[in-house]
Amino acid sequence: MESAEIRRRWLRFFEERGHTVVPSASLVADDPTLLLVNAGMVPFKPYFLGEVKPPFTRATSVQKCVRTLDIEEVGKTTRHGSFFQMCGNFSFGDYFKEGAIKSAWELLTAPVADGGYGLEQEKLWITVYKDDDEAEKIWRDVIGVPAERIQRLGMKDNFWSMGVPGPCGPCSEINYDRGPAYGEEGGPAVNGERYLEIWNLVFMQYERGHGDGKDGFEILGDLPSKNIDTGLGLERLAAILQGVDNLFEIDTSRMILDRAAELTGHAYGADHRSDVSLRVVTDHFRTAIMLIGDGVTPGNEGRGYVLRRILRRAIRNMRLLGATGQVAKELTDVTIKAMGPQYPELEADRKRIETVAVAEETAFLQTLRSGTNLLDAAVTETKQSGGAVLSGDQAFKLHDTYGFPIDLTLEMAEEQGLQVDEAGFRRLMQEQRDRAKADAKAKKMGHADVAAYREVADKAGASVFTGYNATEGEATVVGLLVDGVPAPVATEGDEVEIILDRTPFYAEGGGQLADHGRIRLDSGAVVEIRDVQQPVPGVVVHSGGVLFGEVVLGSSAYATIDTDRRRAVSRAHSATHLTHQALRDALGPTAAQAGSENAPGRFRFDFGSPAAVPGSVLTDVEQKINEVLTRELEVTAEVMTMDQARKAGAIAMFGEKYGDAVRVVTIGDFSKELCGGTHVGNTAQLGLVKLLGESSIGSGVRRVEALVGVDAYKFLAREHTVVAQLQELVKGRPEELPEKISGMLAKLKDAEKEIERFRAEKVLAAAAGLADAAEDVRGVAVVAARVADGTGADDLRKLVLDVRSRLGSRPAVVAAFTVANGRPLTVIATNEDARSRGAKAGELVRAAAKALGGGGGGKDDVAQGGGTDAGAVDQAIAAVRALVAERAA
Repeated sequence: MESAEIRRRWLRFFEERGHTVVPSASLVADDPTLLLVNAGMVPFKPYFLGEVKPPFTRATSVQKCVRTLDIEEVGKTTRHGSFFQMCGNFSFGDYFKEGAIKSAWELLTAPVADGGYGLEQEKLWITVYKDDDEAEKIWRDVIGVPAERIQRLGMKDNFWSMGVPGPCGPCSEINYDRGPAYGEEGGPAVNGERYLEIWNLVFMQYERGHGDGKDGFEILGDLPSKNIDTGLGLERLAAILQGVDNLFEIDTSRMILDRAAELTGHAYGADHRSDVSLRVVTDHFRTAIMLIGDGVTPGNEGRGYVLRRILRRAIRNMRLLGATGQVAKELTDVTIKAMGPQYPELEADRKRIETVAVAEETAFLQTLRSGTNLLDAAVTETKQSGGAVLSGDQAFKLHDTYGFPIDLTLEMAEEQGLQVDEAGFRRLMQEQRDRAKADAKAKKMGHADVAAYREVADKAGASVFTGYNATEGEATVVGLLVDGVPAPVATEGDEVEIILDRTPFYAEGGGQLADHGRIRLDSGAVVEIRDVQQPVPGVVVHSGGVLFGEVVLGSSAYATIDTDRRRAVSRAHSATHLTHQALRDALGPTAAQAGSENAPGRFRFDFGSPAAVPGSVLTDVEQKINEVLTRELEVTAEVMTMDQARKAGAIAMFGEKYGDAVRVVTIGDFSKELCGGTHVGNTAQLGLVKLLGESSIGSGVRRVEALVGVDAYKFLAREHTVVAQLQELVKGRPEELPEKISGMLAKLKDAEKEIERFRAEKVLAAAAGLADAAEDVRGVAVVAARVADGTGADDLRKLVLDVRSRLGSRPAVVAAFTVANGRPLTVIATNEDARSRGAKAGELVRAAAKALGGGGGGKDDVAQGGGTDAGAVDQAIAAVRALVAERAA
């Protein structure tokens, strides 16, 4: 039975019994305590905790889950996996133990023809909590399970809680006996490998108190309403129903595993080490594609780091298996083919998913090339000095300079028998973060001591902002700093920070960039203002340079902002509010603002979304925004209490701190937000808003970028010019351009394939001549030669394998060298007879690569390497011959 059919039967069975079918939630957890959904009940957690009243009394789902605690064990065993699907049925104050037990037994044992899974009753064993007489009685007297197949276990195995005060209760597990091939008999209490847990029924009937561990807490009493939470592992049931040994061999995994084996030339089951790598690739690619499908993109923090880590582990294991080219596209395609029947949205979003995976692979392969060589050198240096630990400094350099992930350094060092000073690495990383924060603050504050600003505030009071109603005005210089140091006077050419008692200049904040302009002193001096910040509350600091004259502390001044810039920024800010509301209307309240930047004529807006926003939705949002502009809605601002703002329905940005009095900006009947920025007076003043697109900037956060007003018009004018030029080139109307250009690209692709075919044939044509020229080195036929420069790694590999096959059964070593893009490359292959004489490809490649100034590695039969010294090919060839002679002696 295919996995998709197992899923369909589950949902149909419970829907027919009054359960609401709840679609799988995104893997991006809507829970601040979780990075990713790691259990089937997570989306229902607010209902079980009593935070939200459930909209149903019965529910069922097949939930996507990711767990990465044991990621290093994935592949080493056949039981660990990072992605799985949890089938669940839930009752909120409705049926309890007997209802849950009856349903589970019926679905598992009903004949396949009747919609069940058809498991043999005599192979099912039951465990119950040691004190749960009620559950045991139901299994024995109502269901008819023999007493000898019901076992009682303690809290560690058969009692459930969330790990925090709240609901808890005993559970009952259904286990499948896989037979004597999996170990001794005696039930799940004796052998968890043979008796495989497939379904866990949790009976939430108690409330627990504080405490640690599985049993270190007090039971406070009964819950007022008893609930059911069950979970069946879809992959485990699939392994049983499909008659395979483990989760890597079920239909949705085996397709990926077989494709990885095909791409690398390995047969699953032939070699333990390659089997481990194939399992890693299979599990990690399935997990990665499901994460990308839910909007996660590779990054260095949080969910993005989880994705980056597993994707890079998969790609590296493909390289260990011998893959030389890029594989992400092929593995993405087969993963979507495997999982698409259950999650059709993967197929619909194929292009985006593929783009993310391929881009990450491309970046990582560059990192892997440079980082592996450096790591090899560091390992060699450590071993030669007699050490067993790679220093934190070396690990930090690999990460900081070359982007080599610490997890990969740990893993590769372990393969070489070394440990890594991880504590030292973490310390250096923290020091770097601290420096970065200090530098960023210094850049904004001109390296001044904040105490200097606070002293001004204590003496002169807070600066008064007049910019809502004025663009210029008189003021007094109450604070002056030159090169970050308080000073009484500044002269021409000095970089200064000026604090005025009142100012029309808007200090950067709330996503709005600062005003620019000039301050003129009564002495005739002029200061060009390029930035305005508020380093401490109430102190507005104007940063710039003295163009001419002398600035004296206490002088009278006249401040004037750049009104063109202010108007352009204000248009962008008002457009941001419209975009926020339009996105919330289209996507729901989860599309809350997560950041923004309002600049002259353009803006970017960050918002929460678990997945990419479809192009059609973005088009609708853009249209809605521009329709609002034509309505000529008035934009007003009003100061009120926070409570009044909430009652008025104003949107507040999550994470922002607000005082007792807040400013609410209202755009007609369309938008109402808390905001301290500047805005237009009427939406008609925006003219035009053009959304350029959206992208992911982190886990669960998307970014829209847009142009406003004249900048939007200029963009559309340029687009029109480009379209007109394309029309002229392809001789077609605008609506015909996609089809015509697609046809031209297809022809170009066909031509490139033909060129590639001719080139490959030319390379392989040299095989016969190379084989004929083989020389005898102590009884080993050796072909070591340089072939045409520019030959790619794949073609070089094909040539080497072809020549090896032509040398027949005699001991043979084939080493081909080329120079591509100024860098030498080599592929070396040996046959079995040569290996029995001591000539192994991996060792030979390392010798050749050392001569070339680089590194390499691979299997004993085929290996690849490269370097930086294109002039050392002859020395590398000589090194191969010499090593063959030494080993064959």
